[in-house]
Amino acid sequence: MPDGTGAAKRPAKKPATKAKAKSRFNKKKLPSRHTTVGPERAPHRSYLYAMGLTEKEISQPLVGVATCWNEAAPCNISLSRQAQAAKAGVKVGGGTPREFTTITVTDGIAMGHQGMKSSLVSREIIADSVELTMRGHCYDALVGLAGCDKSLPGMMMSMVRLNVPSVFVYGGTILPGKFQGRDVTVVDVFEGVGQYAAGNMSAEELQELEEVACPCEGSCGGQFTANTMACVAEAMGLALPTSSGAPAAYKSRDAMVKASGVAVMDLLAKNIRPRDIVTRKSLENAAVVVAATGGSTNAGLHLPAIAHEAGIKFTLDDVVRIFKKTPYLADLMPGGKYTATDMFRAGGVPVIIKELLDNGLLHGDCMTVTGKTLKQNHAKIKFPEKQKVFYRVKDALSPTGGVVGLKGSLAPDGAIVKVAGMETLTFKGPARVFDCEEEAFEAVMKKKIKEGDVIVIRYEGPKGGPGMREMLSTTSALYGLGLGEKVALITDGRFSGGTRGFCIGHVGPEAAVGGPIGLLKDGDMISIDAKKGKLDVDLTKAELARRLKKWKPRKHDYQSGALWRYAQTVGNARDGAVVHPGGKAETHVYADI
Repeated sequence: MPDGTGAAKRPAKKPATKAKAKSRFNKKKLPSRHTTVGPERAPHRSYLYAMGLTEKEISQPLVGVATCWNEAAPCNISLSRQAQAAKAGVKVGGGTPREFTTITVTDGIAMGHQGMKSSLVSREIIADSVELTMRGHCYDALVGLAGCDKSLPGMMMSMVRLNVPSVFVYGGTILPGKFQGRDVTVVDVFEGVGQYAAGNMSAEELQELEEVACPCEGSCGGQFTANTMACVAEAMGLALPTSSGAPAAYKSRDAMVKASGVAVMDLLAKNIRPRDIVTRKSLENAAVVVAATGGSTNAGLHLPAIAHEAGIKFTLDDVVRIFKKTPYLADLMPGGKYTATDMFRAGGVPVIIKELLDNGLLHGDCMTVTGKTLKQNHAKIKFPEKQKVFYRVKDALSPTGGVVGLKGSLAPDGAIVKVAGMETLTFKGPARVFDCEEEAFEAVMKKKIKEGDVIVIRYEGPKGGPGMREMLSTTSALYGLGLGEKVALITDGRFSGGTRGFCIGHVGPEAAVGGPIGLLKDGDMISIDAKKGKLDVDLTKAELARRLKKWKPRKHDYQSGALWRYAQTVGNARDGAVVHPGGKAETHVYADI
């Protein structure tokens, strides 16, 4: 009760009546000993007492519960509620939770304007800020909750970097909206902009669509980047089985989130760490699941970045090699018919994992956050017969994955394209070159793009943007105008997980460093063959060399602040667009301080 000073009275200490039960945690070996053990840490403990902690709670392991909660968009709005469930689980497991938050940049809001340059940069800021909070306060373990595209890999990157026992929790998908009798997502609204421009949708219909497409909290509702990376977390073993499935609005999520809090304490007791879980084999498992579900091309950027934190070289080349031999098994939006909620109701990603395990397409011996292997976790899963979302390997939608890698004279370092749901896998046409997304979008909306064109959007790479923007506004407008698979689009930037059509991203080297995409001119003939994995321009090596001699670097508009700093340090997309030397350069790991 308040005592008139504004301070809460602490409960009186109860006299000890029996010997303390032996803890399963040795506090003297944990990072939190630096802030809670010994007479010299009395000032530090006084801060903890000030927040109402008891002597017992201070003597327990301190567990960071990190969320990306904010009021920017529905993706993260439920994370504060879910964090309370995670904290309850930590307490059940014998730990003391300490909640903190970090930033997110939500792509649905940032898309189509300069704000999108902040999106990929936020992945690094999230990883860095979680690292710094954990280091600064010497927390012993981590439960990380994330909801939007870059926050998922950012949180996982911090876990692997710190290497303290960790469990990842996805905040959950949004429920589908209903428009004119069909399920819709935010991608339908982006495409509606193009339909409106084409005269195929009235202003009143577009307004009705925007009002119903996103009916509640949760992340974008197809197999876009957030749901793709949630599946990755389960496949890689950093999240509990089935934890990615339930929509954010379902209160049943809270039980799974609480279980994640309990699980992190079991990992701490057993000293099972993220780098015991994130191995080359588990990264390969993650890539297989991305391909099998027709997931986002952004996985080709995020998996190498997560690997980099562990000191594992796992590049876009490794990712696309796996994509090439993985069957496509899930009929999910944007290339397919069904939403992430449909996937959950059909059994969730464990169904896909079990089918892949049974066909020898995953490494079943990989450790997971349950303390068991991937194979053990899924031993009792049965393939549900009465559903239309998932297919058996023998009846696959296609024999190769929903995402394909490309290389050639236009992309010596590689590129990536989502082919899930596409019928035509080859394309040839003249280049229409634009030096930023805004110019291309304007040309699309003014109907200056014609059937057969190959739209080139360059200087949007990690360095050149800076920030490697996504292009969902432009690609969706093309579909809305009826040009979806009648044109192709290539960029050194990225595409949203919601993009569909012949849209090729991550072209490297990027234009800003003199890559071939920066040497193109209007009319140059470009050939794309997603069957053979080729991306070429009909120019000789001599002509490309001649143009390169005349080429001069462009100066972008971000000459100070976070985007400037990012541009100085970011590497190429092929290696994950990372900004520091990674695990290979470490002299120590935080968990061992």
